[in-house]
Amino acid sequence: PSVPRHTNRLIKEKSPYLLQHAHNPVDWYPWGQEAFDKAKTENKLIFLSVGYSTCHWCHVMEEESFKNKEIGEIMNEHFVCIKVDREERPDVDKVYMTFVQATSGGGGWPMSVWLTPDLKPFAGGTYFPPEDGVHRVGFRTVLLRIAEQWKENKDALLESSQRILVALQHTSEIRVQGQESPPPAKEVMDTCFQQLSRSYDEDYGGFSKSPKFPTPVNLNFLFTYWALHRTAPEGARALQMALHTLKMMAHGGIHDHIGQGFHRYSTDQHWHVPHFEKMLYDQGQLAAVYSRAFQISGDEFFADVVRDILLYVSRDLSDQAGGFYSAEDADSYPTTTSGEKREGAFCVWAAEELRALLPDPVEGATEGTTLADVFMHHYGVEEAGNVDPMKDPHQELKGKNVLIARSSLELTAARFGLGRGQLSALLQECRQRLSSARARRPRPHLDTKMLAAWNGLMISGFAQAGAALAEQEYVSRAAEAAAFLRTHLYDPGSGRLLRSCYRGKDSSVEQSAVPIQGFLEDYVFVIQALFDLYEASLEQGWLEWALHLQHMQDKLFWDPKGFAYFSTEAGDPSLLLRLKDDQDGAEPTPNSVTVTNLLRAACYSGRRDWVEKAGQILAAFSERLQKIPITLPEMARATAAFHRTLKQVVICGDPQGEDTKEMLRCVRSVFSPNKVLMVADGDSAGFLYSQLPFLASLQRKDGKATAYICSNFTCSLPVTSVQELRGMLSP
Repeated sequence: PSVPRHTNRLIKEKSPYLLQHAHNPVDWYPWGQEAFDKAKTENKLIFLSVGYSTCHWCHVMEEESFKNKEIGEIMNEHFVCIKVDREERPDVDKVYMTFVQATSGGGGWPMSVWLTPDLKPFAGGTYFPPEDGVHRVGFRTVLLRIAEQWKENKDALLESSQRILVALQHTSEIRVQGQESPPPAKEVMDTCFQQLSRSYDEDYGGFSKSPKFPTPVNLNFLFTYWALHRTAPEGARALQMALHTLKMMAHGGIHDHIGQGFHRYSTDQHWHVPHFEKMLYDQGQLAAVYSRAFQISGDEFFADVVRDILLYVSRDLSDQAGGFYSAEDADSYPTTTSGEKREGAFCVWAAEELRALLPDPVEGATEGTTLADVFMHHYGVEEAGNVDPMKDPHQELKGKNVLIARSSLELTAARFGLGRGQLSALLQECRQRLSSARARRPRPHLDTKMLAAWNGLMISGFAQAGAALAEQEYVSRAAEAAAFLRTHLYDPGSGRLLRSCYRGKDSSVEQSAVPIQGFLEDYVFVIQALFDLYEASLEQGWLEWALHLQHMQDKLFWDPKGFAYFSTEAGDPSLLLRLKDDQDGAEPTPNSVTVTNLLRAACYSGRRDWVEKAGQILAAFSERLQKIPITLPEMARATAAFHRTLKQVVICGDPQGEDTKEMLRCVRSVFSPNKVLMVADGDSAGFLYSQLPFLASLQRKDGKATAYICSNFTCSLPVTSVQELRGMLSP
């Protein structure tokens, strides 16, 4: 590679996204005091650009504008330019995204915001083309106009930014109103179900026409709704909606049929042409939701999808020290000699390429049939490409095919006169050949940043899959990642989590000079992961750490006046707003997951104040939960857990004994959303016994492993039969 012409301060950063911009002609600063001081000293406006390393439009804006020398000169002359990785600093991202959404009606990345020297926003948007077009003002023009305004109308701009800030503080506040109590579960659950049912796509599954996102939060809600209404038509519909969506996604192009795992979202109604980046948080949540689908249906199809996701993460997103990387990019070079990256280049196929790779005649099929004929029919491959030009505005996928299972195994087998088993083996052979061919293509960029929150979601995915599929290796991988968090993203001195760490040059794990402290989402998703890992492994150390982190979360983020948790801790003068997220999106909002975490924590510790806090969160979000629960399906689900009280499933027995293992297999194989599992093994010195004295009174019956179903520490009669236990686990 040639020696770069420009190098700016970002070269000293660890974030892959910031490093991508270290050689722009723009004099970028990272978010911090040096940039703020410069803006104040020189009385300059700040241009803030926020994105992430696998964001397609962030790459486009960099190529068009931030690498342009003339535009760089305008930026450097008139502004102090700051780059932020939204995955590293979700706090900064959320403050200014709140402004952009409120003032423009939309949001997304790259986010472009202009701030006064005291960090107050007054203008913003997302992607800007470099030059003026018919329908859009170009970035160059916007920069010059704003610089002119600052010169001519400084006082008006400052006044406007203050008014905007006051309005944002008012509209973004979430707090309990008067003596509000948690909303009734039945009303919230029924309204949420009806709203999801109305937005459901009967043909292809999912909850919008296009673009279509996986939204595991919706599917988890539907599974819980089914569990509480099993005998009602609404329950049957909830289950059908969730399972159909999961099947259509797994058959679709959003699922990588050759390299495993799921892409970010589908650009069309049919789950066909995806936005090709792969995010860790999607893999973690989808592994968990497909595990639940398997628990409920017993259909091996869903278990195979779980194995597929976890194979991808183990192979491509795993650090040798045990952590999980953040994401893989959508864009890559089509060939080793290409000069320009294209979206999806790593994943798509031309028909002639497939014919060359799969020329073998198929035994037993109609004469002249080749492997390519069978594979292309099954996966919807067309000679001229199968991507609708409307979904390919830049012609990057012209003549290419995104694989989508267009036919069932039975129909494809019948079409070519093959047995189902024979066809399965043939398709597997084809996929392996394509995988080998794809391995010779240049790989997309890998974001090797490791985030506590997303690692938490992935640990939950491995732990829940390990429990539901009875696969010990998945539980071991979850434990390895949790140990990684304790070593690299936890400060035992302060008892606090850190947000991020990074893969170093020699594959070591590095930390930035000033580590970023954990945010609310880091605590919430790690605590959830540790509870899931305890239930899958029965190692009490994970439980102990989870309860410690819950105390720390309360101390750093709880709002004692308005209730619920702030996303960030107090005391950072550069953050203009302390926000509480109010929408379950690609990831559930931390307050939604916290309700269930607090209920689980109370079950394992006996602390009633955590149940009270859970109720106070629901009270703070009460209006939203009653009017538009579809925006908070995870919190709606937690409302039912709060009002019904979690079941404590206690098994008394030797964890290594066959009878205990059989009972554990039974508990783990049943989808029972509102329960916690614990094993009382007679070790009165153990951590659980110190938290829950009532465990000492529970005994084995006739020397056999014995189960008790307890609620509020009052227990049922002892059960030694697995069949009886299974019946008692149903809601």
